[in-house]
Amino acid sequence: MTVLADRHTVPSPASGLVCRSCGAEFPLGAQHACLECWGPLEIGYDAAALARVTHDEIAAGPQSIWRYAGLLPVGQNAATRVDSNTGMTPLIRADRLADELGFTAPVYIKDDSANPTHSFKDRVVSVAMTAARELGFRRIACASTGNLANSVAAHAARIGMPSIVFVPSDLEQAKITQTAVYGGTLVAIEGNYDDVNRLCSELGETDEFEDTGFVNVNVRPYYAEGSKTLGFEVAEQLGWRLPGQYVAPMASGSMLTKINKAFKELVAAGLVPSSSWTVFGAQSAGCSPIATAFDAGVSEVTPVRPTGIAKSLNIGNPADGPYALDAVRSSGGAMASVTDDEIREGIRLLARTTGVFAETAGGVTVAVLRKLVEQGRIDTSVETVVYNTGDGLKTIDAVAGTPTATINPTLKGMRDAGLL
Repeated sequence: MTVLADRHTVPSPASGLVCRSCGAEFPLGAQHACLECWGPLEIGYDAAALARVTHDEIAAGPQSIWRYAGLLPVGQNAATRVDSNTGMTPLIRADRLADELGFTAPVYIKDDSANPTHSFKDRVVSVAMTAARELGFRRIACASTGNLANSVAAHAARIGMPSIVFVPSDLEQAKITQTAVYGGTLVAIEGNYDDVNRLCSELGETDEFEDTGFVNVNVRPYYAEGSKTLGFEVAEQLGWRLPGQYVAPMASGSMLTKINKAFKELVAAGLVPSSSWTVFGAQSAGCSPIATAFDAGVSEVTPVRPTGIAKSLNIGNPADGPYALDAVRSSGGAMASVTDDEIREGIRLLARTTGVFAETAGGVTVAVLRKLVEQGRIDTSVETVVYNTGDGLKTIDAVAGTPTATINPTLKGMRDAGLL
């Protein structure tokens, strides 16, 4: 295990790695599994260090995720950050969407399609690659359903680090193209994401990959912390307070849990008033192991073989599934899944009411929001944040459209088409 080098600036608030299952603690390093019980590790923090972070300190920082460096495990030294100006994406008040769904309280869309590679993955990659460089890795890699591959390849190109990314061979062409254009090594695997992830875990143990940091394997504890900035930004954009509820898509379940962790840390640090919030999770019916476990009232998530158009959410064996279940249940929230047709309608509903074109994962989240309203499982009188994680141009085939009319360039052509 490589231990993080001493930093030459303000120390990190991270105190070590903590097992999410048994609570065992380890030094900060390139380790993702507990040596006692093989449970997953996450970053633990010095509460006093987090409490020293102030609103003024954050406001004086860059217009990116690194304004929250005092709340993250790495990146305190600006010179060592892998920075692509990620973050501070729009929080859009969606009044027309709220009206259509029957909300009496505001609904906001946190639109992460505005990030450099047009998905929220830029957040986790910036943090993971910053950690990977501090850990001494000389090459970067990942297992991906698409957006992560885009982001890893782009960030590696920016800093001149070799990259090798692994994806399922049936990935959307737009995501293949966006990854390949950055010039790294792109490997397509004949299998689904779980097959890809298993291979990457095996490769990480070989001598040939000793110098390679897999952002979502051996560097995963740092990678996952990048998702917290989705929670930090929403709180800041709302005037340093928390929304009453949020709805997030689930693939591994990590993003949903880290937003929840961010809210808890903000309260504990005194950066927002103490309050309660409700957590809601969204999955595609083609890959809904976490939502299925929720509906069955069980804590174990049974793996499935993914199908359906929401490929960025197609993780059949979600590592953070049990923790997502706990976050939702402990908050009094709910989960639901939606069909491919409902996903398409979710994309169109968001687009025509907000002007935001979401990829299929965003369609899942909006469609689940509508389903939860129809089922009376979400409170429409409570301020709600809905997370859109990627750009619709990445999955354009899901909602291929046609012109309203094709006409001759004349007034008669307009009249004949009923447009005058």
